Amino acid sequence: MLILTRKRGEGIAIGNDIRISILEIHGKSIRLGIQAPKHIPVHREEIYIKVQEQNRIAASESMKADYSSLALSLQQHGKKQ
Repeated sequence: MLILTRKRGEGIAIGNDIRISILEIHGKSIRLGIQAPKHIPVHREEIYIKVQEQNRIAASESMKADYSSLALSLQQHGKKQ
């Protein structure tokens, strides 16, 4: 992990495409500005974690449905023989 100290008005460059600017500092809160290409998603960490959890749940439910469908198909195929 890279740790940097920045003041208001200063920024950080990540690669050629991403810029993070320190816009405001109020007590323990910092307001950041982030410039990134549209194909790079930028989320607050707590939102990112929730999205990942929802994706895992959806994938798990999808796999359960696929397995149930496969089991039913195999049962039906077995009855035809």
